[in-house]
Amino acid sequence: MNKAFTRESDSAGDDDEDDIAPPALPAGTKNYLTPAGYARLRAELLTLLDDERPKIVEIVSWAAKNGDRSENGDYLYGKKRLREIDRRLRFLTKRLDIAEVVDPSAHHGSEQVFFGATVTYANARGEEKTIRIIGIDEADSLAGEVSWVSPIARTLLKAKVGDELNLVTPVGVEKIEVVEVSYPAPAGD
Repeated sequence: MNKAFTRESDSAGDDDEDDIAPPALPAGTKNYLTPAGYARLRAELLTLLDDERPKIVEIVSWAAKNGDRSENGDYLYGKKRLREIDRRLRFLTKRLDIAEVVDPSAHHGSEQVFFGATVTYANARGEEKTIRIIGIDEADSLAGEVSWVSPIARTLLKAKVGDELNLVTPVGVEKIEVVEVSYPAPAGD
């Protein structure tokens, strides 16, 4: 039979979880998150589950009652959005299940770089840059946040103020020096 006349299910290929593989974690490590990052991911999960998904289900149900589904934009868009929401729910559930929440304030006052540190470093030209080392699922490079598995974070981890390090970059090895390390104050201080 000609393929043009076969009907594929609406979910064909959408349940393939390889296309939504979470960012890779080094083998044998945990998914470290700050308390704020964990709370943000959990809030997103609950919002999708309790608010957004039920609204879309209602829209799809209403649209399905309106007859021909092949040309029903509300139905088609709603089904697509439901698949997107379900994919994100699976991702968030998996990542939160393996999450290890690490409170960076435990290192408050330390001059050594650990997870959750805000680090200022300088290169050989004297240019300073400040980054914050956090979890892979919460890092935002535009806000100066990097994942603890990134090359710069791996170079800086366990270094102390004043240490000179070799950062491997695509254009070669760059010498950097740790200028300052800070952590958030513990809650209640």
